Amino acid sequence: MSKGRTTLEVGSDGVAIITIINPPVNSLSIDVLYSLKENYEQALNRNDVKAIVVTGAKGKFSGGFDISAFGDVQGGKRKQPKVGYISIEVITDTLEGAKKPSVAAIDGLALGGGLEVAMACHARISTKGAQLGLPELQLGVIPGFGGTQRLPRLVGLTKALEMMLLSKPIKAEEANALGLVDALVPQNELISTARRWALDIYECRRPWVRSLYRTDKLEPLGEAREILKFARAQAKKQAANLNHPLVCIDAIEEGIVSGPRTGLWKEANAFQELLFSDTCKSLVHVFFSQRATSKVPGATDLGLVPRKVQKVAIIGGGLMGSGIATALILSNYPVILKEVNEKFLQAGIERIKANLKSRVKKGKMTEEKFERTLSLLTGVLDYEKFKEVDLVIEAVIENVSLKQQIFSELEKYCGPHCVLATNTSTIDLNLIGDKTKSKDRIIGAHFFSPAHIMPLLEIVRTDKTSPQTIVDLLEVGKNIKKTAIVVGNCTGFAVNRMFFPYSQSALLLVDRGMDVYRIDRACTKFGMPMGPFRLADLVGFGVAVATGMQYLEHFPERTYKSMLVPLMLDDKRIGEASKIGFYKYDNKRKASPDAEITKYIQKSREIAGFTPDPALLKLGDKDIVEMVFFPVVNEACRVLAEGIAVKSSDLDIASIFGMGFPPYRGGVMFWADSFGTKYIHSKLEQWTKQYGDFFKPCAYLAERAARGISLSAPINDAKARL
Repeated sequence: MSKGRTTLEVGSDGVAIITIINPPVNSLSIDVLYSLKENYEQALNRNDVKAIVVTGAKGKFSGGFDISAFGDVQGGKRKQPKVGYISIEVITDTLEGAKKPSVAAIDGLALGGGLEVAMACHARISTKGAQLGLPELQLGVIPGFGGTQRLPRLVGLTKALEMMLLSKPIKAEEANALGLVDALVPQNELISTARRWALDIYECRRPWVRSLYRTDKLEPLGEAREILKFARAQAKKQAANLNHPLVCIDAIEEGIVSGPRTGLWKEANAFQELLFSDTCKSLVHVFFSQRATSKVPGATDLGLVPRKVQKVAIIGGGLMGSGIATALILSNYPVILKEVNEKFLQAGIERIKANLKSRVKKGKMTEEKFERTLSLLTGVLDYEKFKEVDLVIEAVIENVSLKQQIFSELEKYCGPHCVLATNTSTIDLNLIGDKTKSKDRIIGAHFFSPAHIMPLLEIVRTDKTSPQTIVDLLEVGKNIKKTAIVVGNCTGFAVNRMFFPYSQSALLLVDRGMDVYRIDRACTKFGMPMGPFRLADLVGFGVAVATGMQYLEHFPERTYKSMLVPLMLDDKRIGEASKIGFYKYDNKRKASPDAEITKYIQKSREIAGFTPDPALLKLGDKDIVEMVFFPVVNEACRVLAEGIAVKSSDLDIASIFGMGFPPYRGGVMFWADSFGTKYIHSKLEQWTKQYGDFFKPCAYLAERAARGISLSAPINDAKARL
């Protein structure tokens, strides 16, 4: 069955309109590209056609190459065209090399392959506000339809590198100023203007420009090489584990040094190789997994329509409450912020102001927008205005009786439709809602700190939470630009529970003789934003001990109890906030190792009765990463087995957006599948014999290892055998 097409209509003026049709964003499937070539050739062969306009249906030019085709080609489900066929034979020789001029009429968006098609046309007309960019590096590949050659020739090398390496789209207004777009017009004049422009080229009233052969925007060779050298150094520094940004720079350089046609072949061959790389497979998996989080069995499949949330109340103006309020007002939700007294209320409002001012300082917000956004916030000291709200998010300290009291009061003051949410990160929701009658509207809305920046929202359902409540909160999450995952109710929910072994395995390794900083270096080299000890400093030792006690209470058989953090806490070391923890911090919060921690490590080892294990001291970075992360995988398996998470891909997204797991590894479960369940199970068994039940593999993992089944597949899927 074909996926998408193009249509051809020839007007009385002699202009052929070729329209890309592949909803929702007119993506360039292989079928669309074949159809584009066919209609182009037809237009070129018709005597009544003088010029061609390429556009997209329903207000969108094209969102780029069809990403689902990546998976089909990688999995061998679809045969791909030969290398260079699309880029050189279709885009370059048929479109750009045509004997009749063409104009791209861009509306909405021209991204990836969409922009590459547009750049092969001889002019580009756009509506205001349209987005143009080459974001292919986000998927582990490089532009594959000539983008590495044409974009530098249209906007200059420096801007082209920025747009490609950062996957940073630009608005049509900037594109026009740069020369990427030739004119901006209102939407209702787009096609008529493009028609006239195409005829003007045909009649030699406007220049006939083949972008591939322009050189006026390119710097002299020596200067260009210096720019590329700097770009390479930045790419290595910012993405040390990634190869494809360097491949992109190589393809650009090839075209500048050896000519654009040679550059096209370099690009085409590189794209083909990268398409089958682990990085590309991982990032494509993340792309689809992120979109799949919005599909929740028993909630989003019932045909329910989200109720409109017009006003939100936040209880508590601390770090989390102020961050959540910031996220909401930034998305135009009016917010009521409640605190217990005027001092705390003003402190909360000041935090929100500071969050917004930070955006003004970075140029992301104007002063006028700052004032307008802040005007959406109202501070209160009582519940009087709560009858106006459709959603309440409680964000007070982790105290069960206080939360129970708040929720019983909310029932009195809020309307019966109002969703009652808590931002707790550890406390059982059934306990919080114990004193309320309407348990169907109680739900967890667990944000990650800082709440206005971190992209994940963990929505926690209890057995009594209604599907409507889930659908309502999913809609709010989408509106405030969060990726939401829906999980079940348990200690730590999905994200924190899955990752509690991250720090515990590291503490076990230190008690057994390994160096703190060696572990952190191995984890950051692997791609984590920070290692477990730097993370403990950031979170604070008080929080670390409190959450550790929760896991010790609920999972005593597999919680490793180290005395290292309590010993440091007793000595007033509390982490980054006190400028001293596992690291010491200067006034700019820059961390450096602290030799003083040796005495605490020695004491912790004495209490545990351990002496350094020589075998551990010889481990390489790969082994350290496995010892730190395989227990995380093991706990994630329990989360799946208990039905806390619906699918393993949700845990991949949770690990990336909640804990900073490197996206180019596909998420913690996808990464684990690259080893295979048998390997992980055997390693955990080995470590259990050596170091105790902390490493003991769970039944879910053991069963999959025995049957040779991947972690990402349903247990009854025979095709999933490794």
